[in-house]
Amino acid sequence: MKNTILIVVLALVLSACSTKEKSIDVFMVGDSTMANKKAEVYPETGWGQVVSQYFDSLVTVHNHAVNGRSTKSFIDEGRWQVILDSLKKGDFVLIQFGHNDQKIKDSTRYTIPFESYSENLEKYVLETREKGATPILLTSIIRRKFDENGQLIDTHGDYPVAMRQVAETLNVPLIDLQKLTEDLVQSMGDEPSKELYLWTEPTERFPEGREDNTHLRVQGAKKVAELATRQLAELPNDLAEHVVVID
Repeated sequence: MKNTILIVVLALVLSACSTKEKSIDVFMVGDSTMANKKAEVYPETGWGQVVSQYFDSLVTVHNHAVNGRSTKSFIDEGRWQVILDSLKKGDFVLIQFGHNDQKIKDSTRYTIPFESYSENLEKYVLETREKGATPILLTSIIRRKFDENGQLIDTHGDYPVAMRQVAETLNVPLIDLQKLTEDLVQSMGDEPSKELYLWTEPTERFPEGREDNTHLRVQGAKKVAELATRQLAELPNDLAEHVVVID
């Protein structure tokens, strides 16, 4: 009788363990538009700083994005290796670069679309897969730059095109944040879209105020995070099931 009870208890324990939902680690790799910001530059906010609120409690976000980094400098500084050493099967890596890869006068960051930029993206993707983790590519968010007719001007050139090509060639999930944010900012218009970006009144720390059309304020970061996670929710992978849609 005692043995029967013990077997039943063990069976219940094993059943509970097998049905327990598994936690997921998400690593974010990118530049200042994604990075965590220090309190002294508030309301500047990277969208990776707020994205965790769009996932359930089983997802842990590790935001490794850093201001000013490109696909090249992130690798050269050893930042990618740190992440690679931590990756394990079942993890996800969100990769967003492009803004600083354009810095043609800075040899530590500059890359060439369809050449070094694509090669670096391929490195991120292939090495992530070698660890049993899932890479997801994200094109850069749009810069807020309107022409005299109220139309957004593209400032990223071939970099998003090159990323889309890598995604297609290597069969990598792609979230086209450039297109998504372009549609959003264009629909809002020139003046109203300032509320997404770092346009601020003068303060003691910033006596002239800020008129920044690249970096986001809190509202913009949350909107970009929402756009990204809504796309994640449509992808055929385990992470999609953990997206929380906030109305």
